Amino acid sequence: MDLRHLKYFIAVAEELNIGRAALRLNISQPPLTRQIQQLEDEIGVLLFTRTPKGVELTQAGEQLLKEAINIRALVEQATERTQRTGQGKIGRLDVGIFGSGIFDVIPKVLLAFRRLYPEVNIVLHTMDKGEQIDALRQRRITVGFNRIMAPQPDISSTLVKVEKLYLAINLTHRFADMDSISIKALEHEPLVLFPSGPRPNFIDHVINLCRRSGFTPEISQEVGDAITAVALVASGFGVCLVPESATNLSLPGVVFKKLNDAVNATVDLSCFYRKDDDSKLLKAFLEVLNNTKR
Repeated sequence: MDLRHLKYFIAVAEELNIGRAALRLNISQPPLTRQIQQLEDEIGVLLFTRTPKGVELTQAGEQLLKEAINIRALVEQATERTQRTGQGKIGRLDVGIFGSGIFDVIPKVLLAFRRLYPEVNIVLHTMDKGEQIDALRQRRITVGFNRIMAPQPDISSTLVKVEKLYLAINLTHRFADMDSISIKALEHEPLVLFPSGPRPNFIDHVINLCRRSGFTPEISQEVGDAITAVALVASGFGVCLVPESATNLSLPGVVFKKLNDAVNATVDLSCFYRKDDDSKLLKAFLEVLNNTKR
């Protein structure tokens, strides 16, 4: 039994007339009659009985009609889902995340994508930069979000946002009453730096900013992420330079101050993906990303 047989059978069963079914199918009557006979021979039961006005379904024919309608619906659903997958409207999007971007722009992008493509399953994976690169190459994630990545021959990137840097300080610190701070003022301040992962990274960026201001920073701690760094500031371990998105963190005893004398006191957030990934799903995601960041 093939799908063409089922298509012809359903038409005859719904019209209860070979001639009308043939017109509906845009074929002549004799080939349709032969197709129905072939189907009956294959199944080994009579599906229709002749009447003066056309045909009637046998009990076996009534049962096959129920099954055939279900099969037709499944085939239509499979066809539609396959088409939607090919168009990037259904499937699974694996996203590598890390850092303070998750407090701001990344959730906005993911939410905008989910609204447009609700049938795509978004799966988040917390990974540092090195893990994201490995996962992209191994096709375990579709995109990754991170900062300050050295050029890779097989990976492309799209700039998501350039963020200003802020200084996280303890409320008891002598800077707490100031509206803004200069980087030069940090010369003798213990700095909490992050992330302690593959280089180059945000730590290198902060150190270079300090050196361009004429001093080598005094490093108190190097930790894995922004949350840990700001938590250490709350505990009095030192001060910490953070991207603007990290100012969404609300920890008791911590305030965030603007920097007033550093033209380059910014940091990028980018989306990374494989250069050879030509999937519709990635294309759809990048379109949403570009629209969201405008």
